[in-house]
Amino acid sequence: MQDWNQGDPTWKDGKGKGMIGAINYLSSKGCNVFSFLTYNAGGDGDNVWPFIERNDKFNYDCSKLDQWGTVFDHGTAKGMYLHFKLQETENDDNNRGHKYTKGNVPTCLDNGDLGPERKLYLREIIARFGHNLALNWNLGEENTQTTKQQQDMAQYIADTDPYNHLIVVHSYPDQQDKVYRPLLGQQSVLRGASLQNSNVKDCHKQVVKWNQESAKAGVRWVIGFDEPGTAGEGMPADPGYPGMADNFDNPSVDDTRKFALWGTLMAGGSRVEYYFGYKLPQNDLICEDWRSRDLSWDYCSLALNLFKEQKFPLGDMLSADELIGNPKHTNEAYCFAKPDELYLVYLPNGGKRDIKLPKDFTVKWFNPREGGVTDGGAAKSGTTTLIAPDSQNDWLAIIR
Repeated sequence: MQDWNQGDPTWKDGKGKGMIGAINYLSSKGCNVFSFLTYNAGGDGDNVWPFIERNDKFNYDCSKLDQWGTVFDHGTAKGMYLHFKLQETENDDNNRGHKYTKGNVPTCLDNGDLGPERKLYLREIIARFGHNLALNWNLGEENTQTTKQQQDMAQYIADTDPYNHLIVVHSYPDQQDKVYRPLLGQQSVLRGASLQNSNVKDCHKQVVKWNQESAKAGVRWVIGFDEPGTAGEGMPADPGYPGMADNFDNPSVDDTRKFALWGTLMAGGSRVEYYFGYKLPQNDLICEDWRSRDLSWDYCSLALNLFKEQKFPLGDMLSADELIGNPKHTNEAYCFAKPDELYLVYLPNGGKRDIKLPKDFTVKWFNPREGGVTDGGAAKSGTTTLIAPDSQNDWLAIIR
């Protein structure tokens, strides 16, 4: 609430200051995206639905939706990309036998099919909120619908949304191949994946994989990471934050910066969002203080500002780890490049790395922890050795 400013919106005689202030805080830290569920009845939290009653799927609460719209419009005014996760896994297919949940959940829409409940829900969300400038429609968090149900739902969104926003789908960590492969290329109107894993150190190779696999299928997808890390730990709070164990390091804030943030960016990922693990203070279900991750927002802002200021030609850049002797895309070092013009080489632990270059280039070094670009001399044609400013910390070489 301390971040709500005079003149900012509220509703019902001053309600909503905390929510609006939370968006102000993220924006002030330089962040430009957040994700959210618009329906999770029967799922984690079990506290979000657009209806007048939890199980009344044909009567919508217009006052509540107006409040949501106030929040989303304020997010747009603050330059925030809105990641609509349209349903929780418990809402998608009535839990017909998949291993993660048990029993019958009547809050799913049309048992996963494209029926009247699902059509009305999608039309309502698109009609009310689709005017926002930057957003994507995500078929659902940890989605377990059949391929046919996913194809039908995505097609209906595409046919209904006049603004042609990006449509993506999210999956469980071990179901990426099962979910994404049947939807690649011309098999669906989906144009992106929303990734989750169980180890932040897997982010880089997974983004590289789905960038490459989608390109092979004929339509390169937009790949974002929005749940790096385990369910219990996810994104850690800052060191010293109340409730954080002094010896917590799985993952550390530094690991998250190196392998989730920079691992994704150096693979051509579109965005990074963080999930707060349920074992940690200010976790995903009870969080009231986004300052719990204040340091990590700083790291995100430093990276984002660098990409803006340097005007990297991102649409023409691809993972090029093989140029630095890393064809298996491990976490030793990353290379993201537009060949013959620009090479970004990220060294998680500084030190030295050889790179093959087609001609002479100049080198600058960026500090991902504090910001700032310094001169690094020249890089000669052929195999040349990059030497980071130290051998303990992460550094990014900008080779032009």
